This record gives sequence, structure tokens and C-alpha cells, in this order.
Amino acid sequence: MKKLTLIAVTLCALVAAGSASAGTWRSNVDFTNRVASSPTSGGGYPIPPGRTVPNAGTCRPGPFNANHSESWVAVKPNSEDLVGSSKFFFDKFSTFYMFYLGSYRMPGGAPGDNKQIEGYDCVSTGTQEMPPSWTNTTDPNVDFDTTGRVYQTMLPFNAYWGGTKLHPDGAIDVVYSDDMGQHWTIGNGGRHLENSGNPSAKQFGHVQDKQWVAVNHIPGNVNKDHVYAGWTVYNGNTAKIRFAVSRDRGLTFARAGTITDPNQTGPLNEYVYPAVDAAGYVYASIISSGTIYVSRSIDDGASFGPWIAVAPAGIIPSCCLPNTTFRDGIAEHFVASQTYPGHLYLTYEDWDGQQMDVKFTYSTDYGFTWSTPVRVNDNADYLSNDQFQPSVAQGPGGALAVAFYDRRAACPGGPSIRPQDVGRTNFCINTSLQAYKDNGSTIVPVLGNVKISEFAWDPEQPDQTIDGIDQMACAGHSNPCTSSAFIGDYFGLAISAGNVYALIVSTHYQSGVLGDGNRQIYYQQQVLAKVPRLEFGSGY
Repeated sequence: MKKLTLIAVTLCALVAAGSASAGTWRSNVDFTNRVASSPTSGGGYPIPPGRTVPNAGTCRPGPFNANHSESWVAVKPNSEDLVGSSKFFFDKFSTFYMFYLGSYRMPGGAPGDNKQIEGYDCVSTGTQEMPPSWTNTTDPNVDFDTTGRVYQTMLPFNAYWGGTKLHPDGAIDVVYSDDMGQHWTIGNGGRHLENSGNPSAKQFGHVQDKQWVAVNHIPGNVNKDHVYAGWTVYNGNTAKIRFAVSRDRGLTFARAGTITDPNQTGPLNEYVYPAVDAAGYVYASIISSGTIYVSRSIDDGASFGPWIAVAPAGIIPSCCLPNTTFRDGIAEHFVASQTYPGHLYLTYEDWDGQQMDVKFTYSTDYGFTWSTPVRVNDNADYLSNDQFQPSVAQGPGGALAVAFYDRRAACPGGPSIRPQDVGRTNFCINTSLQAYKDNGSTIVPVLGNVKISEFAWDPEQPDQTIDGIDQMACAGHSNPCTSSAFIGDYFGLAISAGNVYALIVSTHYQSGVLGDGNRQIYYQQQVLAKVPRLEFGSGY
């Protein structure tokens, strides 16, 4: 392996301040962008020449100085302190889809340090046995309780592609941290909430995926600090949602149960998002066969029902949006108000057969009825470009926002944009945000769409190589990455008393890693966007 050359730059110190560009976005706000990801080290698996999967027993210490795809972020209650999480791709093996979850400690709303979440690799566990060592951990999600403990539902798994027989393929855990993500402990007494139970889950079914966490952080509520974990179990062409609850701050979890009913929603239930409202009721959103459903639990997550159909979502039938090779993400996102009981907010992407828009709908009666969905992206030329992967967040005082990736602007020039992509339309990506205000009876937009990414970025970066190995993050796990490039399935959004925060992908920033031909590699980095709430007016 060639020695990687690191430029002496601290990525988290890079700062860009700016406002949205007139002419393509209706409104402008002042905001900052700071790169949150920076090189770190940990344990991972190399890929031997001629293979697409690792050999068992070859885990070793190495760098996490490559792509940082897919993220979530949470605000500690009554503060501006943040903890984020994303995928950290290992060493030079991004194209083989080798990654672990890592966390970001961001005190005061500013990027700090980041690290691999321990307990799932040979270095932190001290053993090559699989498990407890795994080749990957995936799907970032974080939430706080009222004491400052932060939780994440984990999916450790072993690379199942390429005919490997690693055992077992996956499990569901919950981890927690009492020091803002610097150290993590496996909850439930170190036991899985659920494992695959099969020697090759990919072959025989029972594949877990797309897990999420929510915590009741409502002061004074009878279920305060209860932790709710939901995930999908796939078995061929069917899927069900499993759910587990901790009532002692993650130390133990009740036995997981199935909360979906195929008689109500059909056989393929996926993409679960649990949420807790101001009354302490627990909710979950799912998608089943292109329809979004929401259900409520009034018994602290023990049971759910009925499942209410909210809206149809147009699901793109192929992996990729027009003009790109990257895989599309999860269709919907859902949260519940911490201010108004029974107020629920849902956003989703909607493919019409030619292009994709972002939609928004809400309920003020505990999810029994929903508003007519409206298009969030307000660009006049919306039929000629795509807006996708929306996230929704709520904050104190009825503040609400939807953020999404946006391709309304043509690609600019610059060293991080491939020469063949300069000037292309419906291609390079920005991040847009639409603020809303819930006044208790009505929910209204505040200003129009605003741009919160200082720089557009090229989704076909990185297109450089190291030792002939493609550096693109690749869900197709091939070299070169010929299909299913990966930018993440979603990104993080949170609202505090003072700010709106988004943790987003960008390939604009230099990584400090030089590849073949002494070429600077433009990896996917995580960027923290920060917008003061006062930018939307004193009433927001």
C-alpha cells in the first residue's frame, strides 16, 4: 500500500459563512458551514486483492480518513450541545462498502472531535471472534434523554456479499453515552435486542435493517427517559416492524415485539421512525407498498394501532435519480411536537415518473387525520430538477423545519467539481431548508426555501483512486463502482432554542489525502450547517 499523504489541515476548523443566492432561492438567511468530520483511527477490515469481502480474522487498526456518508444529529435538551453520528468508511476500501458508525461531539453547536463507536471491532473488543467483532455497523440515529445521556440503535452486520459465510449476518443493539459521545456502552446488559439467529441471514431470510431510536424527554411525564427502538425485519418479499422499550434508561429492554399488522398495512412494512409527542404518546411511521402509515401507542410502546394511511409516496423504481449513479435514500421522515400534544409532522420524497419533489403533511389530532400534502420545494422550474431525501425537525416554541437535498442550481466551477460536470443541470447538490411555525392551531411556512449549503457539491466525487482502488463509497461493493454509488440514505436535522442545525454531506472540501497521480481526493465529508432562528424573525 502506498503511504497516504495528509495535509496538515484540521477539517473541523474550516468555516464558510454566507447567504442564499438570489434568483434560484426565494429567500436568504445568514448561516455558517463547518466541516465536522476529520481523520481518526480505529479498527476495520481490509479487502484482499481480487476479493470484494474481507477474510475473517484480518481486522486491524487503521485510518478512518475517507468518506463520511449518511448522518443524524440531536440537540441535548435546554442547550446548544450536539451529538451526531455518521458512517465512517475504513482506509482505502470505500468502494467495497467497508464502514463503521462514528460519533461527533459538538459542544455549543460547534464541531469538536469524532471517533468510531467502540464495541464492534477487533481493536475495541480485543478479539477477532465474529461476534463480538463485526465487519460493519450501520444506519446512524441519535437522541437524548433529560439527563444528557444520548442513545443510538445499532445494526452490526457481517459483509454477506460475494458468497461469504460469516456468522451471523446481523443483530440489533442499543448503545448509550454519558459524555457526549466520547465513550459508548452497549445497553441491555450487553445483550442484543435481537439477532438474526441464522448462519447466513442473507441466504435464509430474517435480515434486520433501517433501525431508529426515540427517547421521551418530556419533563414531568410519567414515561420520562423511556427509550424506544424500532427496526425492520425482511424475509423475502415481506417485512415487519419490530419494537423494543427500555424503562430504565437503556440498562434493560423489554422483549421485542412485532407492531405492524399486514391486514392493515400489507405485507411489506419498512422505514420505521418512532417519535414521542408532548403528552408522552409514542408514534411510529412506516412505508408499505408506496403508502405512508402512522400509528400511536397509548401504553408506552407495548402495542400500536390503528395504522392510519397518511399519503401515497411515489417510489423511484430504480436505484438512481436521473443523471446520477448514486442510490436514492429512505422516502419519508417523521417527528412529533414536544410543544403541542398530538401534533405530528411528516415529510417525504415523491417521484412522479420523471422527477422528484419533497412533500409535507401534518396532523393536529394525534394522527387520525392529516392535512393535504403540499410541495415543499418552491422553485418555479421544479419539473426539470430533483429535490430529495427530506428530513423534518421540531424545536421549542413550535419551531419546525424541513430540509432536503436540492439540484435546482447548475454545477459551478472549481477544483472539487469534475471538469465534465461544470455547468450541468439537475446534477450538483445543495441543501435547502423551509421553516414552518406551529402556532398551536395552524402551521404556516416562514419565508420561502433558503439555501444552507455554502457550496454545491459533485455527487460523482470522489472519482480518484488509491493503488488502483476506486475511492467512491459504493453500495454495489465493486471496484470500480459501476452501480449504486452511495451518498447516504438520509441526513441529520435538529432545532434548538437558538438555532436550526443540519449535518449534511459535501464533496467540496479537500480531504488532505492524496491518491494515485498525486491527486487530491474529494471524499464525502460531514458539514454542520447552522442557521440562527432569529434569521426567520423574532416570532420563530
